[in-house]
Amino acid sequence: MRRLAGLLVVPLLLLTTAACGDDSGSDSAQMKNGAPAITKGAAFGETPTLSKGQGKPPKELKVVTVSEGTGQVLKKNDIAQVHYLGQVWDGKKPFDQNFGAPAPFDVTIGAGAVIKGWDQGLEGQKVGSRVELVIPPALGYGEQGSPGKIEPNATLVFVVDIVKGTTVPASAAGKEVAQDNKDLPKVGTNTDGQEVSVTVPKDTAEPAKLVSSYVLEGDGAVVKDTDNVVVKFNAKTWKDDKSFESTYKTDEAITWPLADLPVKGLKDGIAGKKVGSRILLVIPPDQAFGDKAQGTIPPNSTLVFSLDILAVV
Repeated sequence: MRRLAGLLVVPLLLLTTAACGDDSGSDSAQMKNGAPAITKGAAFGETPTLSKGQGKPPKELKVVTVSEGTGQVLKKNDIAQVHYLGQVWDGKKPFDQNFGAPAPFDVTIGAGAVIKGWDQGLEGQKVGSRVELVIPPALGYGEQGSPGKIEPNATLVFVVDIVKGTTVPASAAGKEVAQDNKDLPKVGTNTDGQEVSVTVPKDTAEPAKLVSSYVLEGDGAVVKDTDNVVVKFNAKTWKDDKSFESTYKTDEAITWPLADLPVKGLKDGIAGKKVGSRILLVIPPDQAFGDKAQGTIPPNSTLVFSLDILAVV
């Protein structure tokens, strides 16, 4: 089974890259501030083209601020929404880009979900900035490269427009709501960012209908079924009271586009709740994975979640 945390996450940056775009211009290399020059579309928001790198590429990460924004400074665990174009140092065409795409690419700063050069190069940048990253192999794809797409030991060059930044709290932190139904699981109320406990009652019948109830009720906006929500969760199967997945193991918040969630109970259980809340979700099989096994989840399993709705992006 694909991890629930990654059910709808955009494929990791560059793992499914494909050559695209037009030739960036003449064969003569152009450089600016020690990085390949932007030859067209230099302004923030415009689709850029890059010249070919000249000479030997830098051995260390190089970050060039093409234009500085006035928004928040990105820090670790913030979510940045970006448009980007990527090209190898000695290439003439981009191997990947999402300028002109319907939506920006989401990256959690410092979470290790993308290459190290991105995590290091974007931290400390301001929203609204255009930056150029020259990434040595050790912070990119190293000696393995990306077969069929990026050669081994390639230096990568990216132009990145930081469209938006969202600060994600470590935990939900709302008004505690009584958990007085003895037939339902109990969820921890700690707000320290550590794993939240989920205790399934013994010898109790599994609910036949979806349960979605507040444990901590936040004061944020009501989540719409078209929103992209940032969550942390601890998930169990009811029958064996065993955790099958927890985002706390990697200390990483996950972004889910609700409109595309294939697990109906997750979508229906999150929509209508307030940002900043912790909820208990009990999802019967017909709104989960039905009679199909999913990795360690047996067929016909009722799923139990403690789920923090941390932000909407």
